Amino acid sequence: MNLRQIEVFHAVMTIGTASRAAEILRISQPAVSKAVQELERDIGFALFHRIKGRMSPTAEGNLFFREVETSFSGLIDLKGAAARIRDFGSGEIRIASLSALSTNVMPKALKAFQHRHPDVAITFQARLSSEVNELVASGQFDVGLAADEIDLAGVEAHPFRNYRVAIAMPKGHPLEGREVIRPADLHGQAFIALAPEDTTRREAEAIFADHGIQPKVVLETPYSTTICSMVNAGLGCGMVNPLTALPYLNGNLSLRPFLPGISSRTLLLLPPNRRPSRVVSDFIEQLMRIALEIDGAVQT
Repeated sequence: MNLRQIEVFHAVMTIGTASRAAEILRISQPAVSKAVQELERDIGFALFHRIKGRMSPTAEGNLFFREVETSFSGLIDLKGAAARIRDFGSGEIRIASLSALSTNVMPKALKAFQHRHPDVAITFQARLSSEVNELVASGQFDVGLAADEIDLAGVEAHPFRNYRVAIAMPKGHPLEGREVIRPADLHGQAFIALAPEDTTRREAEAIFADHGIQPKVVLETPYSTTICSMVNAGLGCGMVNPLTALPYLNGNLSLRPFLPGISSRTLLLLPPNRRPSRVVSDFIEQLMRIALEIDGAVQT
């Protein structure tokens, strides 16, 4: 049994006659009859009754046709995938990002990419930076964005963006009137902190220790987006990448610069020893373009 025999059988069943199937397939009618006979011999049962030159399917032929229909649906999907690979280099793209960049840069970049490639399937996950690294290093994902605190073994890493960390606070907070927030301003303030392993958290704690001050930590989280949500709800203030805070500025959140400055550094990760497909390369191009467009909006 081979694919050509199945194709001929499918054509006869779908169209109804061997002669018409031969026309559609652009082969002779004897070639159609031969292919069907060879298929019957291979599978061990008759697919058609042959009465006065006409072919009508047997009960077994109808059952077999149901299975063939399922297989043909899969073949159609494969043809579509092949067309996408031909046109774009891949029919799908898998992207992972740290949470801090998942609320602004990523949605805009994905929208721009989808506009250019509407038929490319997109998988996106917001993860911890260490998990983003694992997904890219293992080859499960094509591209990732992560904080620079991760171990870079097993990935190809490129600098993405550096942003000066800002202090997010609820509107009406006592510190909202300050143009710049300094360490002493945070002493005893209700504070939503990043996880202890976060580079920004460690740098902030070193600064607080140098100035002999200590905010009142009311909540810890590994995600800047969670800090913004909690600040927006009025739980306290927190240290965030200003890019993460942009979607919240129309709500109950205000941003102020923090001095001395702390940089939030991010990396673009790719699987090692694998040249990006055209789809991945185009997504990276859109990502860089969007990041440049919104850079001015996050200067605080």
